Amino acid sequence: MPYNLRHLRVFLAVADTRSVTRAAEMCFVSQPAVTQALGKIEAMTGLSLFSRTPQGLYATEAGDILARRVRRALALLDPALEDVSPRLKVTATSAQLLALIAVRETENFTLAARKLSLAQPTVHRAVSQLESEAVRPLFERTSFGIVATRVCETLARAARLAFAELEQAGMDLAETMARETGRIVVGAMPLSRACILPEAITRFRASGRSIPIEVQEGHYDDLLAALRRGETDVLIGALREPAPIGDVVQETLFHDSVVIVAGRDHPLAAASAITAEAMAAFPFIVAPQGTPIRMHFDRIFEQAGCAVPTRLIETRSVILMRELLAESDHLGCVSKRQAEAEIARGLMVALPFVLKNTERPIGLTLRRNFMPSAAQALFLDLLRQAARASAAD
Repeated sequence: MPYNLRHLRVFLAVADTRSVTRAAEMCFVSQPAVTQALGKIEAMTGLSLFSRTPQGLYATEAGDILARRVRRALALLDPALEDVSPRLKVTATSAQLLALIAVRETENFTLAARKLSLAQPTVHRAVSQLESEAVRPLFERTSFGIVATRVCETLARAARLAFAELEQAGMDLAETMARETGRIVVGAMPLSRACILPEAITRFRASGRSIPIEVQEGHYDDLLAALRRGETDVLIGALREPAPIGDVVQETLFHDSVVIVAGRDHPLAAASAITAEAMAAFPFIVAPQGTPIRMHFDRIFEQAGCAVPTRLIETRSVILMRELLAESDHLGCVSKRQAEAEIARGLMVALPFVLKNTERPIGLTLRRNFMPSAAQALFLDLLRQAARASAAD
């Protein structure tokens, strides 16, 4: 159940002024309305958020925790609301913003309603109310669907990030009661799934934490977009140099390199030395265009002065690569650490070809100014520990 934005604004006014009377004046509501808003938030959290004293209302530890998250959420949301219409700071509701986000993502009112488990007219009405306050359309109706305008894109993203902060508020408050709530969502690229994530998750569970961990797989651009929207908490894998955009920060954990691999029975498997020209005669399995590994792959042949192979299978799957290498004369170009387990088991062999300057940084990508909950902070530390252990092997 999402927080009521108007109630949160009243709560923050009380936390800042320590007075129901002054909060009522600031928020243009009655004193009973302030008292009612505080009561609903306390009932929702199950915690006492203020200590009532003759000198005023003082935030408890839980109140301070919630106030910190609410400030962060509104700092993200309010500029976007004002950009659409100043009135929306007063009138916009969580339900309306959730409808806006769902329509932006699905580009269809019926699909948005299904996603929110609501009736289609309810979602349509919520978006129409926002458009009415904005005195402008937030979506363009096209033959391909309903497309968000630029200002709508900005508002939807800000709202998503604000709601992510409020979800983290629930996680923070649960910690004060020695409980767990929420989940940790990880955007994971192939290498991290092979040698970092399993160790970190095992240690996380061994620490007694039972919070769900969701691991999302996909293309780098999709995972990065999900991180920036607040749908994931951290992205793990090969870093981009420089960082792809200014609202994320990157943290290097270790460096990886690239290796050329083959099946055990490949004609080149027993060779003592191999040239780029010899490898170019065979088909390759390699990562798609735009990835660091693909860049290194192309450079091998460009530097040797020969044509880059064109008989390619593009995939990020080491499992698919392993099976193809076993059944054909394909060669593979892959992360060394990602292939280590397969090589150690004898399922593929590393060819004696020296790849120069193929080191690439592996690490964490986080939203700038991301403030993790206690559970998220623990998981990030365990990822760092797992990376150090992997680099030391």
